[in-house]
Amino acid sequence: MTSRYGFYKVASALFQTHVADVQKNADEIRKLIEKAIREDVQVLLFPELSLTGYTCQDLFLHPALTEECLSALVEIAHEVPKDMLVFVGLPLRIVNDLYNVAAALNNGKILAFVPKTYLPTNAEYYERRWFTSGNDLPVKEVFCQGEPIPVGNDILFSLGELKVACEICEDLWVIKPPSEDAVLAGANLIVNLSASDETISKREYRRDLVRLTSAKDYAAYLYCSSGSGESTQDLVFSGHQLLFEEGREVFDVYDELGLHFGYIDVDRIQNDRIRNKSAFSCSADKDFTVMEIPSDRTLSCLPEKVDPHPFLVSGPSRLARSREIRQLQAKGLLTRLKNIGIKKVVIGVSGGLDSTLALLVCKEAFDRLGYPTKDIHAFSMPSKATSETTFSNAKKLIDEIGSMYHEIHIGEMLQQHLNDIKHPFGLYDTTYENAQARIRTLVLMDESNKLNGIVVGTADLSEACLGFSTYNGDHMSMYAVNISIPKTLVRALIVDYAEDHPEFKEILTAIVDTPISPELVPGKDGQIVQKTEEIIGSYDLHDFFIFHFLRNGFSKDKILALAKVAFPNTPERQIEETLDIFFSRFFSQQFKRSCLPDGVKVGSVAISPRGDWRMPSDVSKSNSFNPIKKKND
Repeated sequence: MTSRYGFYKVASALFQTHVADVQKNADEIRKLIEKAIREDVQVLLFPELSLTGYTCQDLFLHPALTEECLSALVEIAHEVPKDMLVFVGLPLRIVNDLYNVAAALNNGKILAFVPKTYLPTNAEYYERRWFTSGNDLPVKEVFCQGEPIPVGNDILFSLGELKVACEICEDLWVIKPPSEDAVLAGANLIVNLSASDETISKREYRRDLVRLTSAKDYAAYLYCSSGSGESTQDLVFSGHQLLFEEGREVFDVYDELGLHFGYIDVDRIQNDRIRNKSAFSCSADKDFTVMEIPSDRTLSCLPEKVDPHPFLVSGPSRLARSREIRQLQAKGLLTRLKNIGIKKVVIGVSGGLDSTLALLVCKEAFDRLGYPTKDIHAFSMPSKATSETTFSNAKKLIDEIGSMYHEIHIGEMLQQHLNDIKHPFGLYDTTYENAQARIRTLVLMDESNKLNGIVVGTADLSEACLGFSTYNGDHMSMYAVNISIPKTLVRALIVDYAEDHPEFKEILTAIVDTPISPELVPGKDGQIVQKTEEIIGSYDLHDFFIFHFLRNGFSKDKILALAKVAFPNTPERQIEETLDIFFSRFFSQQFKRSCLPDGVKVGSVAISPRGDWRMPSDVSKSNSFNPIKKKND
């Protein structure tokens, strides 16, 4: 089985347990398998000892129970199609001992039995009274209806790119869980059949355990614990169902019966593993048997929802995350200032988003250093292309921040320079636009020499990826505080700053509401006519592309498919055209990124040529990442 986009649909299944009633439990399991088939699930997980219930106690020792389990399991297996892998829990007699096992079912058959390795025997647990550890297996296979069935805790199940390993409840809670060896052997999905009882605060601990295990192992972790119907003689069971992928929650469901679905992205997992070599620099302590599950089917499934703003955080943690990001930016700047013995900065403030955030970061750095904000020298450098809106916003912001305001009109300098290079009057071309950016940078650099300060850059991650800057103009500075902040996050950080600091809310809201523009060609009637997103496309789209290309290593085809899900109200043609612009500019503008100034990294996506991203400037225009289609394609 292969997946065109790398996604597989997995599910946990919880039903009303009937303790020691194998047939009733088997009927419930069959119903949920039928539903999972209709939902096109590839991996389905039931709780620990799901055929009997976990709380049978000494009834486990009676042959009638275990024999009925095996007969019921054979019937359940008949219901499982070839494109689905199902895990069901039961007690299994092997030679002279009883084992707590997970049965892996596929294509009408029992594929294998995976025994529980670690048996808790403390406090409310006393599993060793009935069961034997999977480490003590006397055989490698058992016979069921005359057929040999592999048994062991060293088995992986392969559905194409999806490699599944199984552990049972306590196996997760020990210092060295079986999943450690399994992921080193190639498993990218761990399933856990569990029967975890509930006590105060245990839910949060269990969730953290699954989350951190999935993050540490660069894997998906699917967890299903028994709940309603188990005996409450001494315990209450959680019915907790969890799916995490590399530390990211897919679902967290508590004591709800039925199926719960989620998609895992094997492409992303495998790409992260390749990039993080140290995590997989050791090898498994044992050899694993890989059971291939043959299928000629190609999946084309995609998640029903995709986050359109992967750089942003929503919910209760949003403001805290924004503060953390600004603090990292400020820490980078203040450390640089302390190390070089400089107590003044120079910054160009245009009234746009990027320079606004950079100025706020300067203020935070100076506040933490105890430096007066008057030593933040903010320059407004209007030209004929500057609108009244941005000019007044810049001045008001600088005044409210308490920085030193400087106003230098560059119109005469610009015209003199254009005359010197014999540029035609009134021709508003690329030369005209870039000349302004370079003159502004020249002014800032010279002023920093006068003041014994450094120039703080305002360029952001999105502009660097797209090359939407003037080489040796706004592209250059002495420290770039925004260089790992994408445009959508720049906007969000300013909005959140306004919420934290109501005294600045009016001016910051006005800046956020102003169209994004380089303002390098004259407007009409004082209004902005040069709007960046009308030139290169939506920054919402570009930042989505940046995240999934740089962070996840996704193909153009997969990014396009995900974008169509993430932006259902955006015309597909617009998404496709913007994606073409992104790839064309990204691969043609590396020469600008190769000489970016220093700047702090705040997230998992960064573009520094000295750190996260190293790429030749001469990549072929039509390359494996950006195939150029013929017009008649």
